[in-house]
Amino acid sequence: MRGDLTVRKTKTASGATAVQVVRNVGKRREIVRHIGSAHDEHSLALLLSEAEHYAENHRTQPNLFAQTGALPPIVNLDETTLVAVTHHFARDALLACARLCRLGWLPDLYLDLALMRIIEPVSKIHTLKLLEEHFDVRYAPRTMRRRLKELLDHQQAIELAAIQTVREDFKELFSLVLYDVTTLYFESFKEYDFQSTGFSKDNKPQQPQIVIGLITTRSGFPVMHEVFEGKTFEGHTMLKILERFQQRVGSDCKPVIVADAAMLSMENIHSLQEQGYRFIVGARLANHSKAFIDQIDTNMPRIDDATARFQHTMKKDKITVNVNVVCHFSTARYKKDRRELDKQLNRALHLLDRNESGRRARFIKKADGQEFQLNVELKAKAEKLLGIKGYVTNLPEEELSNQEVVAYYHDLWHVEQAFRMSKSDLQARPIYHRNEVTIKSHVLICFMALMMGKYLEIKTGMSLKRIRNALWHVHEVHLRDERTGKVHIKRMKANNFQTEAIIEALKLEFPH
Repeated sequence: MRGDLTVRKTKTASGATAVQVVRNVGKRREIVRHIGSAHDEHSLALLLSEAEHYAENHRTQPNLFAQTGALPPIVNLDETTLVAVTHHFARDALLACARLCRLGWLPDLYLDLALMRIIEPVSKIHTLKLLEEHFDVRYAPRTMRRRLKELLDHQQAIELAAIQTVREDFKELFSLVLYDVTTLYFESFKEYDFQSTGFSKDNKPQQPQIVIGLITTRSGFPVMHEVFEGKTFEGHTMLKILERFQQRVGSDCKPVIVADAAMLSMENIHSLQEQGYRFIVGARLANHSKAFIDQIDTNMPRIDDATARFQHTMKKDKITVNVNVVCHFSTARYKKDRRELDKQLNRALHLLDRNESGRRARFIKKADGQEFQLNVELKAKAEKLLGIKGYVTNLPEEELSNQEVVAYYHDLWHVEQAFRMSKSDLQARPIYHRNEVTIKSHVLICFMALMMGKYLEIKTGMSLKRIRNALWHVHEVHLRDERTGKVHIKRMKANNFQTEAIIEALKLEFPH
């Protein structure tokens, strides 16, 4: 007759205490498993606990007095080896964020490429190595290259996911959207089919680039982007992306478009009005006529935060548009403008005293005799506009006050901050691609990362850099028990308010 498992201790020839799991078979005792030998009380206690754990899991008749539930594994730290440190929590958290941004339906490869822009933005091949090192996630380079080209097929669905996230999670109705443009240069001086030289916002005029237009909400959450050839004039980008945006949100939604002065062209303003859009665009007051500048100078109060509205007709070729120009005076802006004006005047006067060429000086012009002289008219125009910023809009004052026009325009810092995030935190450049499809796919991955990053920033109130550091602080250690060969994994506790804020925002389950 075979008895059930029991644990026994026995002395060995060396004086140690052996711990075994045994079973009585008839009149003899059968050793089922030799757990080990101990030379001290601490080691003996560990071995006895391990033996009892093994016996309880293999008994045919459970012990009525045994503890309920699985017994915790007993590990002697002196007999363990640290074999790995991983960061699965960071990946789990960012994948949860992707799901909250309605991106969970995408293949894991695309999500992993996007979340790595937040964790450690590097080349795609290096990204694959880091995914394996940090998360034990493996993708073949050939598979990655092939699938990368297919990502553009999902761009419409990704942008619709962004719009749905804004509507359902942030409760924004797209009554106002922000639009801006940036450039990304390539670490090369050779042009290809899509990247080409053009006006560079990064002060890299000799290097090929691409132009990116981005639409965000007032809170800075990205909802749509478009990639243009590097030589594209930024003023020609807005109407194309607005047309796509209108298709996504529906024709019944006509938001107020806020853009900077680079978008201010007669063609753009005329087209926006023709299509029923309302807009607020930065004005270049110095480019207007002397008569209009004199009107502003006469009627603009020089009191801090004062505003004034002027009716203005803009004409070019056969196009005529009637707009409102809202002007805002700031004491701080006046002091800054005054310092800059004095600096430029001093430079001009210094060049004239030395009879040097003034082609790099603002207030120098050539006289009839081809001699350089001070441009008194330009100086007078600049002095009349000191401290004044202008905004062009087709919104009547009854619908939007002057102060609201100024405040809405100042929201543009959100889209500028999104570009700074993409260039710094997400490191959208350098770009290691040459053809149009893979370049656009790279930018789309950065767009997804921007969605995830802004979602976390808005929900937690922390910067993306602080969020990334908090996620990376929680890691797992992998300890291998040299006696059993089993690897035990232990995760750090989330013991700071940043990590707890992220866990709460993402609705994660985290054991304490």
